[in-house]
Amino acid sequence: MKVSSLFLAILISTNLSAELKSKLDRQIEELMPKVIEWRHDIHQYPELGNREFRTSKKIEEHLVSLGIEVETKIAYTGLVGLIKGGKPGPTIALRADMDALPVEEKTGLPFASKVRTTYLGNDVGVMHACGHDAHVAILMGVAEFLAKNKSDIKG
Repeated sequence: MKVSSLFLAILISTNLSAELKSKLDRQIEELMPKVIEWRHDIHQYPELGNREFRTSKKIEEHLVSLGIEVETKIAYTGLVGLIKGGKPGPTIALRADMDALPVEEKTGLPFASKVRTTYLGNDVGVMHACGHDAHVAILMGVAEFLAKNKSDIKG
Protein backbone atom coordinates (compact mmCIF):
# COMPACT_ATOMS: atom_id res chain seq x y z
CA MET A 1 0.00 0.00 0.00
CA LYS A 2 1.25 3.45 -0.84
CA VAL A 3 1.79 5.68 2.20
CA SER A 4 -0.44 8.72 1.95
CA SER A 5 1.30 12.05 1.69
CA LEU A 6 -0.59 13.27 4.77
CA PHE A 7 0.75 10.47 6.96
CA LEU A 8 4.23 11.08 5.53
CA ALA A 9 4.00 14.82 6.23
CA ILE A 10 2.96 14.10 9.80
CA LEU A 11 5.89 11.77 10.27
CA ILE A 12 8.34 14.33 8.96
CA SER A 13 6.84 17.13 11.05
CA THR A 14 6.80 15.16 14.30
CA ASN A 15 10.37 13.81 14.12
CA LEU A 16 9.33 10.23 14.78
CA SER A 17 11.96 7.57 15.41
CA ALA A 18 13.08 5.10 12.74
CA GLU A 19 11.46 2.29 14.72
CA LEU A 20 8.15 4.13 14.75
CA LYS A 21 8.40 4.82 11.02
CA SER A 22 8.81 1.08 10.41
CA LYS A 23 5.46 0.50 12.17
CA LEU A 24 3.76 2.98 9.88
CA ASP A 25 2.92 0.79 6.88
CA ARG A 26 1.43 -1.98 9.01
CA GLN A 27 -0.58 0.40 11.20
CA ILE A 28 -1.87 2.41 8.23
CA GLU A 29 -2.93 -0.83 6.55
CA GLU A 30 -4.91 -1.69 9.70
CA LEU A 31 -6.42 1.81 9.96
CA MET A 32 -7.49 2.28 6.34
CA PRO A 33 -10.78 0.32 6.55
CA LYS A 34 -11.81 2.49 9.54
CA VAL A 35 -10.78 5.70 7.76
CA ILE A 36 -12.81 4.73 4.70
CA GLU A 37 -15.82 3.80 6.86
CA TRP A 38 -15.60 7.13 8.75
CA ARG A 39 -15.31 9.05 5.49
CA HIS A 40 -18.37 7.35 4.01
CA ASP A 41 -20.39 7.96 7.18
CA ILE A 42 -19.42 11.63 7.43
CA HIS A 43 -20.06 12.06 3.69
CA GLN A 44 -23.52 10.53 3.98
CA TYR A 45 -24.49 12.76 6.92
CA PRO A 46 -23.02 16.20 6.10
CA GLU A 47 -23.71 19.25 8.24
CA LEU A 48 -23.44 22.94 7.42
CA GLY A 49 -21.08 25.20 9.35
CA ASN A 50 -21.93 25.68 13.03
CA ARG A 51 -24.36 22.76 12.72
CA GLU A 52 -21.79 19.92 12.82
CA PHE A 53 -23.21 18.36 15.99
CA ARG A 54 -23.24 14.75 14.78
CA THR A 55 -19.77 15.01 13.23
CA SER A 56 -18.32 16.65 16.32
CA LYS A 57 -19.83 13.98 18.57
CA LYS A 58 -18.45 11.19 16.35
CA ILE A 59 -14.95 12.68 16.56
CA GLU A 60 -15.23 13.29 20.30
CA GLU A 61 -16.33 9.71 20.99
CA HIS A 62 -13.46 8.35 18.92
CA LEU A 63 -10.83 10.54 20.60
CA VAL A 64 -12.14 9.73 24.09
CA SER A 65 -12.09 6.00 23.25
CA LEU A 66 -8.37 6.41 22.52
CA GLY A 67 -7.73 8.08 25.89
CA ILE A 68 -7.19 11.47 24.28
CA GLU A 69 -8.00 14.58 26.31
CA VAL A 70 -10.84 16.41 24.51
CA GLU A 71 -12.17 19.94 24.83
CA THR A 72 -15.51 20.56 23.12
CA LYS A 73 -17.59 23.54 22.03
CA ILE A 74 -14.63 25.37 20.50
CA ALA A 75 -16.23 28.03 18.28
CA TYR A 76 -19.60 26.35 18.95
CA THR A 77 -19.23 22.92 17.27
CA GLY A 78 -15.46 22.50 17.12
CA LEU A 79 -13.29 20.41 19.37
CA VAL A 80 -9.65 19.92 20.28
CA GLY A 81 -7.92 16.69 21.17
CA LEU A 82 -4.58 16.77 22.97
CA ILE A 83 -2.16 13.86 22.71
CA LYS A 84 0.79 14.27 25.04
CA GLY A 85 3.90 12.65 23.63
CA GLY A 86 6.24 10.64 25.80
CA LYS A 87 9.33 12.62 24.81
CA PRO A 88 10.22 16.26 25.29
CA GLY A 89 9.78 18.52 22.32
CA PRO A 90 7.40 20.87 20.56
CA THR A 91 3.68 20.30 20.32
CA ILE A 92 2.21 20.45 16.83
CA ALA A 93 -1.35 21.15 15.74
CA LEU A 94 -3.29 19.26 13.10
CA ARG A 95 -6.71 20.47 12.03
CA ALA A 96 -9.53 19.70 9.67
CA ASP A 97 -12.64 21.58 8.63
CA MET A 98 -15.88 19.66 9.24
CA ASP A 99 -18.51 21.74 7.47
CA ALA A 100 -20.36 20.79 4.32
CA LEU A 101 -21.90 22.98 1.63
CA PRO A 102 -25.51 23.83 0.72
CA VAL A 103 -25.28 21.82 -2.50
CA GLU A 104 -27.43 18.88 -3.60
CA GLU A 105 -25.34 15.77 -4.24
CA LYS A 106 -25.86 14.10 -7.60
CA THR A 107 -22.89 11.70 -7.62
CA GLY A 108 -24.84 8.47 -7.43
CA LEU A 109 -22.38 7.11 -4.85
CA PRO A 110 -23.77 4.42 -2.55
CA PHE A 111 -22.90 6.69 0.39
CA ALA A 112 -24.15 9.90 -1.23
CA SER A 113 -25.75 12.53 0.96
CA LYS A 114 -29.50 12.55 1.19
CA VAL A 115 -29.48 15.39 3.73
CA ARG A 116 -31.64 18.42 3.17
CA THR A 117 -31.92 21.46 5.41
CA THR A 118 -33.01 25.07 5.45
CA TYR A 119 -30.32 27.57 4.52
CA LEU A 120 -31.04 31.30 4.13
CA GLY A 121 -34.74 30.46 4.12
CA ASN A 122 -34.47 27.92 1.30
CA ASP A 123 -34.72 24.12 1.28
CA VAL A 124 -31.30 22.91 0.07
CA GLY A 125 -29.36 19.71 -0.29
CA VAL A 126 -26.20 19.40 1.78
CA MET A 127 -23.00 17.64 0.73
CA HIS A 128 -19.28 17.42 1.28
CA ALA A 129 -18.17 18.85 -2.06
CA CYS A 130 -14.63 19.87 -1.12
CA GLY A 131 -13.20 16.99 0.89
CA HIS A 132 -13.82 17.94 4.51
CA ASP A 133 -15.28 14.47 5.08
CA ALA A 134 -11.98 12.93 3.97
CA HIS A 135 -9.94 15.42 6.00
CA VAL A 136 -11.85 14.55 9.19
CA ALA A 137 -11.62 10.80 8.57
CA ILE A 138 -7.88 11.01 7.86
CA LEU A 139 -7.22 13.00 11.04
CA MET A 140 -9.28 10.51 13.05
CA GLY A 141 -6.89 7.86 11.72
CA VAL A 142 -3.85 10.02 12.45
CA ALA A 143 -5.13 10.58 16.00
CA GLU A 144 -5.45 6.83 16.48
CA PHE A 145 -1.95 6.24 15.12
CA LEU A 146 -0.42 8.93 17.33
CA ALA A 147 -2.36 7.81 20.43
CA LYS A 148 -1.12 4.23 19.96
CA ASN A 149 2.44 5.48 19.58
CA LYS A 150 2.44 8.45 21.98
CA SER A 151 5.32 7.11 24.07
CA ASP A 152 7.52 7.40 20.97
CA ILE A 153 6.57 10.93 19.92
CA LYS A 154 7.64 14.37 21.08
CA GLY A 155 5.41 17.07 22.44
